[in-house]
Amino acid sequence: MNRPVMASSSEECRFLDDLKRNRVRISLSDTQISGVIQRISQKKSLILQDVELNSSANQDQLVNEEHKSQLHSFRKKIVGDADDDDGDEGDEERVSYVVIDELHEKFGPAVMHIQQQKVIGVGADVFGPIAQERLCWLQVATKKVVYLFDILLLGGQVFKNGLCMILENPHILKVAHDCRCIARCLRAEFRVNLTNVFDTQVADLMLFYSETGGFLPDRVSSLQEVLRLHLKLPAADLTPVCSKERHRKECPEVWYARPSPPALMNIMAASVSHLLPLRLVLLDALMSDYTILVDAYMSSYHNQSLHIEQSEWTLPAEVEELLCVRQERMDWAARRYSLTDAGLLRRSSFNPHTDSVSEIR
Repeated sequence: MNRPVMASSSEECRFLDDLKRNRVRISLSDTQISGVIQRISQKKSLILQDVELNSSANQDQLVNEEHKSQLHSFRKKIVGDADDDDGDEGDEERVSYVVIDELHEKFGPAVMHIQQQKVIGVGADVFGPIAQERLCWLQVATKKVVYLFDILLLGGQVFKNGLCMILENPHILKVAHDCRCIARCLRAEFRVNLTNVFDTQVADLMLFYSETGGFLPDRVSSLQEVLRLHLKLPAADLTPVCSKERHRKECPEVWYARPSPPALMNIMAASVSHLLPLRLVLLDALMSDYTILVDAYMSSYHNQSLHIEQSEWTLPAEVEELLCVRQERMDWAARRYSLTDAGLLRRSSFNPHTDSVSEIR
């Protein structure tokens, strides 16, 4: 009996690799799809670029052409904006990043390098409404480099092969700005539970609460606002973060499009490159009251007569002064902000010149 000749795995891989960069046409019941093969996944699914749809309905054709035109013009705008922002020194100011879109060569060394870190920055870009969000890109920043994981191409296999162990590792601190979206997508799509997170948006909120003596703001801060306020970054360094917010609002499909423009990838890398130094600055600010109190402890025990009168269990007078400090901060905040009906401080109403004598401690 003649048996069919089975191709070896290496021959199959070579055959699939040869198909890349070839244009194919797929015929469905009412639509023809053509595009250039960018990648063939392990499950034999195709990833196409330069896709064209030929629907039997003229209206569908018009809508598709209009959408393609809008996306094409927007992608050109991204490159144009990046060139204008960078100027002659753009190449020197670009963030060092590595794109990971396949599970070999660069993926293994990237995972090994990340696993050796104690603190990493994490960011994500998604497409679709909250109930149907699709994670397209995951950014991981170390002190030296930013890794851009193309989740749209890699799929869930990227988490099974190492990223899950990193994101769920309680000994690796993940720094993110507003971790809700990242945690939600990781859990819903890939059953990955993000753990041990330092959220810079939450830290900024807690710092606002402390500095105003217990008031809460009417809204949370964007990453751009936090970087400008706490890291004192110049406008030029904030441009990539501003661009990313604009792209997300004006054309969220850009995160779904492949291939992704280099200018867009530089924007993604820049959006997480400041998270690690931002965490340190916020930590110092959050610990300022503690530091002041320790200094007060040291100063009080320089007074020997006070030391004799007090037992070691007596609450130092400097601690009780925190109540006065809190009241001073509340008064300071009330003079510089307007209140909403809910008793929250309206961030946009801040007036730094209400008085020139009293200042927040």
